[in-house]
Amino acid sequence: MQRLRFLAALWAGKLAALAIRLLARGRGTNLPGSLALKIDPLFLQHLRGTDPARTVFVTGTNGKSTTTNLLAHMFERAGYRLAVNRQGANLTPGIATSLIAHTSPFGRVRADLILMEADERFLPITAGQLRPGHLCVTNLQKDQVQRNGAPDIIYDKLRQVIRRDTVLYLNNEEPSAGSLRALAERTVTFGVEQNDKSFQKPGPLTTTVPCPFCSQPIRFDVYNVDNVGPFCCTGCGYASSPRPDCLVADVDYENGRFSVDGDPYPFGYATPYFLYCYSAAVAIARAFGLPPAVIASACADFVNIGGRFERFALGDKTVQYIRMKQENPETLQSAINHIAADPAPKIVVLGLGEIRDDYPYYTNTFYTYDCDFERLEASEVTRYLCFSDTVCYDSAIRLRYAGVPEERICIVPSNDGREVLRALDRQQGSNVYLITLLRVFEELVAAAKGLAGAAEG
Repeated sequence: MQRLRFLAALWAGKLAALAIRLLARGRGTNLPGSLALKIDPLFLQHLRGTDPARTVFVTGTNGKSTTTNLLAHMFERAGYRLAVNRQGANLTPGIATSLIAHTSPFGRVRADLILMEADERFLPITAGQLRPGHLCVTNLQKDQVQRNGAPDIIYDKLRQVIRRDTVLYLNNEEPSAGSLRALAERTVTFGVEQNDKSFQKPGPLTTTVPCPFCSQPIRFDVYNVDNVGPFCCTGCGYASSPRPDCLVADVDYENGRFSVDGDPYPFGYATPYFLYCYSAAVAIARAFGLPPAVIASACADFVNIGGRFERFALGDKTVQYIRMKQENPETLQSAINHIAADPAPKIVVLGLGEIRDDYPYYTNTFYTYDCDFERLEASEVTRYLCFSDTVCYDSAIRLRYAGVPEERICIVPSNDGREVLRALDRQQGSNVYLITLLRVFEELVAAAKGLAGAAEG
């Protein structure tokens, strides 16, 4: 009876996936898996041909999608057949959907390797059915407090999943992720050497994180990205290793190059944030025996999924989009750092918004006060535009606290793409940076195309 239920779930999922391909290509990354799990709640567990030694999960707060997609590109360049969730559908239904696409009609997974981005909060549920023999933790940081609570809650969830025989790939320079090394017999650490874009924080923003062992403050020697860098606990002495197993060194942002153990690698996404994704992917690829030449070849032509760093035109303006995760100060700070590194005069468009995961919707912008907007203000920003139908004034107030004069802030109390773009078009300057959510960015791109079409007509 159980076997029949599983097969019914599998075939229902396959039929749903076929219907989506025919009627709404590019959508439905969760629906087939959701349907299969509704019929058979242990669907993943009942798949045949899975093996923990050939199952890799990538989890953590930030960098999961990029690391997974880069790693998939490396494995495919080496000739692997992969089952992978490229679009970032990282909850159990999304992972089930990806596996349905790589499973025979009788339930056997047809892949050399299962590689999945896995949501950190739901990892115990997913791993309870599909055990990963290899687990990469990119970082554990503040994120979506109304959903995840404190990072310690996520930390405890990861501890539930890790077994002594799990091979861990851990960020050497993020204290919480790095501390998980004590739970497994084999650990591969990855990190990034101090480089031209490493930085110190000014006094008011030197708040740190507690040591995962003794709860005393962690002291960072330098930051490669926000709250990630070489560190030492002021209490028990817990510290990052000066020589992780995979160290990205000799970073050349201008020419897009770095090295690992003397082997050169190109990288097209030449920002500090992405360096840790490259470091993690190289660490895992090397652990699986991929040759440096194959890894370098994959790095050279890797194209990330959309919505990380994109551009679109608005009249004579070039709008450069930098994605942030709502309620995530680390990704917002990374965006600020990237913009502040541009010495040219610029307009900054800030489109924070509400969280619609649950009702009532959540509009708290507390996380912006963890970020160094003063650094942005010191970088030749000529004009700010804050838009949102809920929190545009909250964004403007944060800028005022950073010392931005009121007359340099334009407020648009709307999410209407055309209204926002018309307000932007009235601002003087052609160099524009946009920080907002991916969904809002896509709406603005569509609005820009509509305005361009209307102008041509």
